[in-house]
Amino acid sequence: MNMGTILAAAVLAAQAGWAEEVRVYNWSDYIDEDLLAKFEEETGYELIYDVFDSNEVLETKMLAGGSGYDIVVPTGTFLQRQITAGAFQPIDPAKLSNFGNLWDLVLDRTDIYDPGGLYSINYMWGTTGLGVNVARVTELLGEDAPVDSLELIFDPANMEKLAECGVHFLDAPTELIPAALQYIGQDPNSKDEDVIAMAEPVLTAVRPFVQKYHSSEYVSALANGDICVAFGWSGDILQSRDRAVEAENGVEIVYSAPVEGAQMWFDQMAIPVDAPNPDGAHAFLNFILDAENMAAASNYVYYANGNLASQEFLVEDVIGDTAIYPDAATLETLYTITPYDARTQRTVTRMWTRIKSGT
Repeated sequence: MNMGTILAAAVLAAQAGWAEEVRVYNWSDYIDEDLLAKFEEETGYELIYDVFDSNEVLETKMLAGGSGYDIVVPTGTFLQRQITAGAFQPIDPAKLSNFGNLWDLVLDRTDIYDPGGLYSINYMWGTTGLGVNVARVTELLGEDAPVDSLELIFDPANMEKLAECGVHFLDAPTELIPAALQYIGQDPNSKDEDVIAMAEPVLTAVRPFVQKYHSSEYVSALANGDICVAFGWSGDILQSRDRAVEAENGVEIVYSAPVEGAQMWFDQMAIPVDAPNPDGAHAFLNFILDAENMAAASNYVYYANGNLASQEFLVEDVIGDTAIYPDAATLETLYTITPYDARTQRTVTRMWTRIKSGT
């Protein structure tokens, strides 16, 4: 065998090896890891599963191209912008025998980001709201503490007292700015820079009392009693609640979607336009779309999902908890947001930097 033949064989072998891998990039602490092994056993693919904890980290990889991933999981607003940028390839429903399990209610809501569901399927959805250590907060603010209101975190008088026991905010301008606008009676989805600017004094006023801006550390901090309030994602806070119960540490955590209205978010699985293994990507999507697999994921992470067929397999603690699957009245108060254009995004990014740095 000559050198050229050897090299060609080596390239083919490498390509064959690569094709047998499926590379997934998902949020941290966001799946029952038993499902990862189950996928490998059922499909024969080797699964490379990496995690991130902010949309901004994922978006940097996506817009640079060549991420090397077959499946990524952006939130709806980021997905929409990345679709516009040509970052994804269409999903082929013919390769998804479980496609019919998707839930019309969620499809209708995610249509704003991905019209017709051409590029993505919903993985999980939820709300952004308040995680509260009930005992500590009532100790500091009294029995009538507004634990289900944005007043808890946006009234400086409350926050000054809560600083004693610790408050974390998401490091996510697309969550905090809309919430601040909602609090002052403005459109949380406004793209008017003058309206968006109204959020800055609200957030700046409480900045001195925020211990940390981080999009994952609050989960353990709440559960351990290291902080008493977090503005975060519903499923994360419910994980904190359950970890505290399991630890029997006396910490009671309650999650509330703010009475003023909460942002409804959707994490969508999509296939990058340059995915090395599109067939493997579809195999992973179809595996996740299986009703029992999707239920296992939700039962583990305590998030709602976009799979109607999975609901019969959800444990009562998930399907019966209105903090996870909101009742009709709460659904009416929830809002969604769409992406900022590039110019407005730059303004928002600068504003967020000012807010976090306190300058």
